[in-house]
Amino acid sequence: MGLFDGLIGNASRVDPGQAAQEYGRLLSRGEQVQAAYLLVRDAFLFTDRRLILVDKQGMTGRKIEYHTIPYRSITHFSVETAGTFDLDAELKIFLSGTPMPIQKQFGKGVDVYEVQALLSSYVVR
Repeated sequence: MGLFDGLIGNASRVDPGQAAQEYGRLLSRGEQVQAAYLLVRDAFLFTDRRLILVDKQGMTGRKIEYHTIPYRSITHFSVETAGTFDLDAELKIFLSGTPMPIQKQFGKGVDVYEVQALLSSYVVR
């Protein structure tokens, strides 16, 4: 991930195996990380069972909030691809009972179509 992408909030892809090692304590027995993305300090993991958002808070990042979203709670999502002058792609995830979506920015190196396909395979079940 480029430092500039991280500073402006764009996510970059992380090896799922590396993410599983780092966040293994969050995973249930047999749960597999399918894809992982990293911001400067925050991360989000797509597992075969749920979406996990990791929010490191404060100056030191010692306080961490782990937010689990079961795929069945996702009512719909949208993916906006990068344009000519707008170099980042955007993912919006809408949850049942929540009016505002969760929004994440992806740098140009992330295959946003892969993210869309991954979400589709779990949300449409």
